[in-house]
Amino acid sequence: MPMRANPGGPEAAVPVIVRIRRFDPENPDAAGWESFEVPALPTDRLLNLLIYIKGYLDGTLTFRRSCAHGVCGSDAMLINGINRLACKVLMRDMLSSGGKPTTITVEPIKGLPVEKDLVVDMEPFFDAYRQIKPFLMTSGHEPDRERIQSRADRERFDDTTKCILCACCTSACPVYWADGSYFGPAAIVNAHRFIFDSRDEGARERMEILNDVDGVWRCRMTFNCTQACPRGIQVTRAITEVKRALLFSRKAVVR
Repeated sequence: MPMRANPGGPEAAVPVIVRIRRFDPENPDAAGWESFEVPALPTDRLLNLLIYIKGYLDGTLTFRRSCAHGVCGSDAMLINGINRLACKVLMRDMLSSGGKPTTITVEPIKGLPVEKDLVVDMEPFFDAYRQIKPFLMTSGHEPDRERIQSRADRERFDDTTKCILCACCTSACPVYWADGSYFGPAAIVNAHRFIFDSRDEGARERMEILNDVDGVWRCRMTFNCTQACPRGIQVTRAITEVKRALLFSRKAVVR
């Protein structure tokens, strides 16, 4: 991706300073900020700039990416202090007005061990995800036809099916920063997806898991998770609905 202008239109590339927090496990004492000047078109995504840096300025820069279309969730980063996907950050929305120089800061997401530069160890995140049993749980033999579900039943959990496991919500949670043993918003969102699925029979088991000391009651309703979600999931609302389901299930047992 060489220095370029836009021959098909009036927009030309402008210089942007990309300030990246670097970390090399083989030389941890050298950790710190490093700045790169990169040509950017308004139509570029931040991911394009990172690829330019790696391809033309510093091949040691390390970050994750895959689909580049906001589906895989692999390029979650802390961009100007907000958890976002680099492939969804459009430079038109980042460039300073009035010809002022633009500086963009990029850091690894918080709450997870940094392996190198912008790459974090996702295993603690996925471990919490696996603990809530994110799969359909049913009894008896598999049916010989599709399990029928009404539109209303589907809409009950439709929002939480959008999760792409990017960890933006979980790594934006101050409770998770303070104590990584907390399940975190993403795990609860994926539990919600099955707890309210009319075809599933494991709701009580999942709710007991989330009723643990590191479960859903640790949420402090800061809404960081909802603001960080690149898919627009109402994360805090989903967590509240799981809390409410737990309370109602307790009342049912008492009665």
